[in-house]
Amino acid sequence: MPSSSDLPPDRLAIGQLLVRLLRLFRDDLAAPAADRGYDDIREVHYQIFGNIRTGGIRLTELAARAQLSLAAASELVNDLAALGYLTRRPDPQDGRAKLIDLTARGQGLLADAGDRVADIEQRWGAAVGSHAFADMCKTMQALLDELDPEQARG
Repeated sequence: MPSSSDLPPDRLAIGQLLVRLLRLFRDDLAAPAADRGYDDIREVHYQIFGNIRTGGIRLTELAARAQLSLAAASELVNDLAALGYLTRRPDPQDGRAKLIDLTARGQGLLADAGDRVADIEQRWGAAVGSHAFADMCKTMQALLDELDPEQARG
């Protein structure tokens, strides 16, 4: 069985790499939010926005995708609904259930965030080389496809 002494000495362990890069990514993503009229968004809200599905999603699925308890996800959804980013509507498949969906304001935020992600990817690619960055992304996608195929592309 491998041990920590078997890890390459010239880099951080994978968990540290992922956590630190995620922190840098989230900080970079949020940096211009206030300038674009989203100064009411907190970092924790990105867990919800990063897991919303077009066409609506049930709270139980959203909480599972965001890796949050139902109570925490519900509180965040309530916050974002009060701020005008999300709405709840009846699920056409089950009238007792509700779907959480984006409002026009929420769609605008996601569109702006998508543009910011494209900018981050371009800058990070330039930092390490576009081919190396593309290879890294392809490898991470292949790993996610293998380890969690149900959630890998959604």
